[in-house]
Amino acid sequence: MSQRWLHGETETARRASSSMPLVLMPLRGMPAFLGLALAWSALAQQPAVPQPPAAPQEPEPTIKIEVEFVNVLCSVRNRQGGLVGNLGQDDFSVTEDGKPQSIRYFARETDLPLTIGLLVDVSRSQARLIDTERHAADQFFSQMLGKKDLAFLISFGQDSELLQDYTSSARLLRKGLDDLRVNAPPPQVMDSPVPTIYKPRGTVLYDAVYLAANERLRGQVGRKVMILISDGVDQGSRVKLEEALRAAHQADAVIYGIEYYDPQAYGGGFGRGLGGQWSALKRFAEETGGRVFHVDRRHPLTEAFEEIPQEMRSQYAIGYIPTNPAKDGTFRRIEIRTRDRDLKVQARKGYWAVPPEPS
Repeated sequence: MSQRWLHGETETARRASSSMPLVLMPLRGMPAFLGLALAWSALAQQPAVPQPPAAPQEPEPTIKIEVEFVNVLCSVRNRQGGLVGNLGQDDFSVTEDGKPQSIRYFARETDLPLTIGLLVDVSRSQARLIDTERHAADQFFSQMLGKKDLAFLISFGQDSELLQDYTSSARLLRKGLDDLRVNAPPPQVMDSPVPTIYKPRGTVLYDAVYLAANERLRGQVGRKVMILISDGVDQGSRVKLEEALRAAHQADAVIYGIEYYDPQAYGGGFGRGLGGQWSALKRFAEETGGRVFHVDRRHPLTEAFEEIPQEMRSQYAIGYIPTNPAKDGTFRRIEIRTRDRDLKVQARKGYWAVPPEPS
């Protein structure tokens, strides 16, 4: 898979002794000190009484039980679309492949460590938007990141480039954002009389998601979020959408898509929804428990960056031990509901039941 990972600066168990009392009496007809000396000499020449070997102690039996939790982050909204953040464990129910599951862990997730991956589309069609993306993302990182949080930055065009690795420093992230540049192949010559099979790698969206999930988010703990700023069009990725989505599931990552495009790059009137091209962002978000934000004149990019933190601060963490423990490589469908049927739960759709990787 084509990629350019240019790493930025990284903040980054007695011994017991026994004694026997010794009483020394002077021998009759000898001075006391001579009797004492002879007694010591006789004692020193006596062979040591062998002690029976200690019976070997059998080690206590150890019982090792491996229990794997399924952890799900979710948000809840009312009919008006407002976030609901005051629910308790008894307000939720969980099923896996239609079978009820017992909730073993529940918390409102406002203080768990957060890892954010920001993936920015720098294909040719996004050229006029990069400055706006840079300033909005800089403000987002400055307001969002806490001392326990980490973020990384990836740009993607004709290939993927890691502009800044894990850091909690807004300064280093700003430096990475300054390196956002158009990354595109040269324009294709359209008037050549010779047929061509030229297929440029223009926007490797699926590759970027796959690499961010597998190589950056999968080994992290806590909440893991991926934010995609793109027009949603993929051109030239070597992995398919399903492969990228599976990688995101296995990394337990929530994906937020920000649909941002320049109409002039598509002839002015070209826009959202042509041939279902933009459905990739929606698919990534809905399957992992995130959302898609549409940027236009009434809803600027900064608004999307303000709503994402609000949602993450209102999330619930739910954990359960699946009644089906088999690691058979199948996809298990998860459904989370609330007692109040008027509320809508936003959570990932399932997980892949695969064996853990050897350590």
